[in-house]
Amino acid sequence: MGRKKQKKQIKPEIEKEADYYDLKKNAIRDLVEADESNSPEVTEEELQKYRSGSKFKLAPWMKALLIKFWFAGAVCFFFIWGLGIYLADVMDLLFVTAVAMGIVTDLLVNNALRFFAQTEGANDRWIMVTKRGYISFILNILYAALVVYCVYSLYSLINSVFAMILNQPDRVVLGVEPILFGLFYLGFDLLFICLKHYISKHIARLKLSA
Repeated sequence: MGRKKQKKQIKPEIEKEADYYDLKKNAIRDLVEADESNSPEVTEEELQKYRSGSKFKLAPWMKALLIKFWFAGAVCFFFIWGLGIYLADVMDLLFVTAVAMGIVTDLLVNNALRFFAQTEGANDRWIMVTKRGYISFILNILYAALVVYCVYSLYSLINSVFAMILNQPDRVVLGVEPILFGLFYLGFDLLFICLKHYISKHIARLKLSA
């Protein structure tokens, strides 16, 4: 009789342990097999509860612009200011700056935009070359060369206008410095990105109408 009572006392504990083990095993299996097809949808409000952040928050578009502006200014500081005394020819300096800006864009700027995106692909609208791989590396360098040339042309135009007004052909009123260079680069970058979106939408409309 004593043994039977002991078995009856131990059996519920064993069942609890078995249930607990099955529960953990099922949870691990669900975690391993989880993907977009079998995962429940979660609202944006629910996701916000688990995101860390401070009281001072920037809008996603402001973060994107700040990242692009900061890196452009940093390239100006390290390459235009840093190498300006070693590269006397302006075209050589522009070439080095364009290559550096393209590499920084491909490896740092675009990855930072993707990292800070609230959802996957949310910041792709701020990226000119959205493809990844070796082709994006080359395209970003070519695109950076175009933007750097536009910035250089804007500097030249501004200085030419002021030189004509002041009647001093050799006068350089506006020198290159990181903050203004970053703003000019950001402005042309946004201009080309908006043009890209406009052309893409126009082509999509033409395909729908056809």
